[in-house]
Amino acid sequence: MSQKININNLVRANIKALKPYSSARDEFKGTADVFLDANENPFGDLNRYPDPQQKKIKEKLSAIKKVKADQIFIGNGSDEVIDLAFRIFCEPGQDKVLTFTPTYGMYNVSANINNIEVIEQPLINDFQINLNQLQPYLDFEDLKIIFICSPNNPTGNSLNPEDIEYILENFNGIVIVDEAYIDFSGQASFIKNIDKYDNLIVSQTFSKAWGLAGVRVGVAYASQAIIALYNRVKPPYNVSTLNQEAVLNSLNNLNVVTQNIETILEERTKLKEALSKLEIVKKIYLTDANFLLVEVDDANKTYQYLIEQKVIIRNRNTQVKNCLRITIGTPEENERLIATLNTI
Repeated sequence: MSQKININNLVRANIKALKPYSSARDEFKGTADVFLDANENPFGDLNRYPDPQQKKIKEKLSAIKKVKADQIFIGNGSDEVIDLAFRIFCEPGQDKVLTFTPTYGMYNVSANINNIEVIEQPLINDFQINLNQLQPYLDFEDLKIIFICSPNNPTGNSLNPEDIEYILENFNGIVIVDEAYIDFSGQASFIKNIDKYDNLIVSQTFSKAWGLAGVRVGVAYASQAIIALYNRVKPPYNVSTLNQEAVLNSLNNLNVVTQNIETILEERTKLKEALSKLEIVKKIYLTDANFLLVEVDDANKTYQYLIEQKVIIRNRNTQVKNCLRITIGTPEENERLIATLNTI
């Protein structure tokens, strides 16, 4: 079964009427010797505006991900992908979005910035979606977006793909599947479903598996209709020349990225085994990400001790009781962590 939705019916009226800004680089498409159209400084190495449509990146991703270039949006980090979804589909002070908690905190922050109410649906049974509790919300007229982080942050587990498909088939709003950690998972990406579900947006990032967190480049994969809306609303030059070049460099060196992912997965197994031998560790949750969620005797105390030893992890006690989130580091960093924990 596929979900056929008229996306235009979900778009805010002011966005439908919006005439997007047309930059100099949008209006001229081709090659030339002299550029006197964009009021740029004629001197320097970075004096020209970047490609506003990031065409070279989209061409590479199109071949790698097996999707059309016009089904790809390149954003200033995944946070721009999230923020623009609010701006396109949610009427401030009126519409709502839904998240499954605990999850990535920027959904709430971006909702608050855009004056959108958040409905929080707790995950159950090893952090999975409770479809029975969710059911009544699927018919809410003012519920516009459901965010699904899979693999989830901070829990690390993948959410049941059958539950995600059920939501896509039974919800008439937008479903954003955030796959920031998908490259560390055995689960298949939902990108394969963007032609099947008109209301699906798949968000990915170059910050995690690609090792480009400092570059701030995120990606959205969706129908041509949704991507056209993103391109209408985005700032004209939202991804810098330097950042585009860094991404292209990684896309041209896939073997390095693949090797780094393999190393992280190997280290994840080793770190899990080492942590399981510590007396203070009560539980290590299953993970499909580049981090482990670990329950300890006293998260606050352990976290503070590690800070004093110059080892920084993330205290997630406020989200999951007595739990620490530990990113997989280099072999040396992981050994330092274990050695430090052994001195408690």
